[in-house]
Amino acid sequence: MTMNHAEMVEKNRKFTLASWKTQAGWDPITIEKAEGVYFWDVEGKKYLDWSSQLINVNIGHGNKHVIEAIQEQLVKFCYCSPSIATEARARLGELLREIIPINNCKVFFSNGGAEAVENAMKMARLFTGRQKIITRYRSYHGATFGAMTAGGDPRRLANEPGIPWIRYVHGPYPYRNPIYRGRTVEEGEKILADLIEETIHYEGPKNVAAIMLEGYSGSSGILQGGKVFWDRIQEICDNNHILLIIDEVMSGFGRTGEWFGINHQPQVKPDIICLAKGITSAYVPLGATAVSGKIASYFDDNVLWCGLTNSSQTLGCAAAVANIEVYRRENLIERSRKMGEILNAELMKLKEKHLSIGEIRGIGLHFIIELVKNRETREPMSPFNSALTEPMQKVGKILQKNGLSTLIRWNWIFCTPPLIITKEQIQEGINIIDEALNEADKFYQG
Repeated sequence: MTMNHAEMVEKNRKFTLASWKTQAGWDPITIEKAEGVYFWDVEGKKYLDWSSQLINVNIGHGNKHVIEAIQEQLVKFCYCSPSIATEARARLGELLREIIPINNCKVFFSNGGAEAVENAMKMARLFTGRQKIITRYRSYHGATFGAMTAGGDPRRLANEPGIPWIRYVHGPYPYRNPIYRGRTVEEGEKILADLIEETIHYEGPKNVAAIMLEGYSGSSGILQGGKVFWDRIQEICDNNHILLIIDEVMSGFGRTGEWFGINHQPQVKPDIICLAKGITSAYVPLGATAVSGKIASYFDDNVLWCGLTNSSQTLGCAAAVANIEVYRRENLIERSRKMGEILNAELMKLKEKHLSIGEIRGIGLHFIIELVKNRETREPMSPFNSALTEPMQKVGKILQKNGLSTLIRWNWIFCTPPLIITKEQIQEGINIIDEALNEADKFYQG
């Protein structure tokens, strides 16, 4: 039986809870089917999926190769205990070792990104015998209790005091971080890294198990340091025998034009990498925590105190194997890089046209538009950690009305479409955003 739009919305609101919002204000669009870079609501309206849902449907909707792999596994069996070996799990582990930038890595599978982060922190603390984890204020690592604390994102404030062994530091944001004022980006990065090192000395280096950073920041604003920053982070870790955890949950699997965001800094040597989202393109939930051979060998004779009912879930592993095959067969990593160059060029044209654009940031198919009321003062169109103000609400309504679905947060518009997007589809999205920015320009106060 098919529900109409009103009935679907009513029953979703009546019987379920929506994440990250007051329930009375939830007014969702609906979805009935999806294919490629588009989805349709129950009334037949077509939307361009400009954010790959939650920046996770990397290969697009309805990929037949992945669907067939899931169907084939369904016929064999859906689930087995994680203490049992499976072909899908073995094949996925082998494929991941080929692409993950960690020597001789081994992988612990979980249900999603937050669990991958939780297990990364557990393993780092077990391996080092140290307690503290250093993370950035502008970061997001998931919504379970530990991961929510680890993310400096304001959503953690609802969880405070949280776990006691997380320590926050500031990170690269040249457009807003006052450290950069009057300095080059490289000078600002060096000072930031020096301050991180100073924080570690205050906390006691022998108490710090790991520094955890996103391979390329996502929901916190698509922010990333350059070579100067990452060189110093690696040096700090090496000098103090601190592990480096890289969270690639959002930036992994081609999103930034490389297999992983950290691949843009090949001199960096992660000890642990957290994966989810693009590992299956969300066709089936799956997370993964990859550790170096040295860390893995520690658990040969020491208990790995990690376990989940759905660890190494067979359907998830089968879907992930097929996903990696799609990335390779369709050259989606290279495609992300090439389409990203086109997207960047079109976004820069928008910046020339619309004064309300303060900055364009990103790489690959991982971009953000930051809107401001004034380019000189850089006053955001909607303040940090606030409900959307009138300008951003109006921008969002125009985007939705014209058939573009994307994430809007504070004064940011996310531009993170599936990696299969074409030049023509990019232009389609740009045209819709162009019209919405005409409305944003009305609130410009320059």
